[in-house]
Amino acid sequence: MSLERIYQAFSQNGLVSTDSRNIPLGAVFFALKGPNFDGNKYAKEALTKGAIAAVVDDPALANEQNLIVVPDVLKALQALSVMHRKAMGTTIIGLTGSNGKTTSKELMHAVLKQSFDVLATEGNLNNHIGVPLTLLRLKPSHQVAIVEMGANGIGQIEELAAMAQPDYGYITNFGKAHLEGFGSEEGVVIGKSELYQQLRATNRTAIVNADDSKQIQQSAGINRVTFGAQGDVKITCGVSDDGLVYGDYYGVRIQSQLTGAYNQSNVAAAIAVGVLFDMPLNKIEAGISGYVPTNNRSQWCTVGGVRLLLDAYNANPTSVEAALTSFASLPGKKWVVLGDMLELGIYANDEHQKIADIAASLSFDKVLLVGPFFRKVTSPEVETFESTSAVADYLSNQKTNDALSVLLKGSRGMKMESLLSCFEK
Repeated sequence: MSLERIYQAFSQNGLVSTDSRNIPLGAVFFALKGPNFDGNKYAKEALTKGAIAAVVDDPALANEQNLIVVPDVLKALQALSVMHRKAMGTTIIGLTGSNGKTTSKELMHAVLKQSFDVLATEGNLNNHIGVPLTLLRLKPSHQVAIVEMGANGIGQIEELAAMAQPDYGYITNFGKAHLEGFGSEEGVVIGKSELYQQLRATNRTAIVNADDSKQIQQSAGINRVTFGAQGDVKITCGVSDDGLVYGDYYGVRIQSQLTGAYNQSNVAAAIAVGVLFDMPLNKIEAGISGYVPTNNRSQWCTVGGVRLLLDAYNANPTSVEAALTSFASLPGKKWVVLGDMLELGIYANDEHQKIADIAASLSFDKVLLVGPFFRKVTSPEVETFESTSAVADYLSNQKTNDALSVLLKGSRGMKMESLLSCFEK
């Protein structure tokens, strides 16, 4: 009964909030709890700020007006999102993977919005709270939704996919990401493939990179549409002379503004989705060519005359190796500044050493490695620093010019974007 009451309140304005400091007028406030906070304490305040109702799990608030008591606020939020997803009936594309999730999501959004009213996950709202919040943003006008799902352990994608109930699912790749939570590379495959299990159980469709043998293997037995050189949707990709990725669809070149060979599969997937949704090729091309990367993801910028490739939103061994290989193929003088890769657990020391060795082997003009893990490596021709502040001091005293390109990459916690100011001369 409580869920129906919550949905009735929610349906009045279609707004929810989990932050009592930011209450849109007429929203339903969900009093979530964490290790250091208890939203129940702010439920009454949320009402005074304009919430139409507040969902709480403190029995002491049972008799308060417009406070709806449930056994667990988080589970109520998730259940509400499932109810709303079913009510809207929107076609949903569920998306996960070790690398490239957000770029693939943004590219697919850029393509699909040329022909449809599309909702897509905002920012990094891709976890057990973010996914329900995304689903609750669905409006009757939305024809398609792209729901990004992130995880750092087995069982999490299963939970998120059960909420989103996608009609289509896409896994970008399996890589060495969040090994601390998944336990091993095999754990990553098992955990990410939970999206395939959801599609299999509900007789829905997987969108699969035919050039990735692991994806072909894990998606066996599911309704699927494949793309790539060997796929149902024939797409080949390459990198143009200026370092930008393009896709070739039956002889038509579709140029992107993304750098790095590792983005080829992201571009191909977005083209494939456009084809799958019967879009005209000129609109697919407009979506791909018009997308400009932001948010510290494969983002080119120029500071003090130096061209910087800022890829500092996240990092793991798979994505860093791909970035290094791609960056090494560019012409001119090149420096690499890498920050620690986090959440690798027992694999951390070995994986940082491997990356250091790879970087040293690629003949960059300078390799600077930053953080406690990289500080431990022993590789020739690399320099190590304990912190970003330490490497900042070093960089600020280096002579640079407009013939130089610099790659900045590291895990989010390393804040590699803070080094941009070091190149302001």
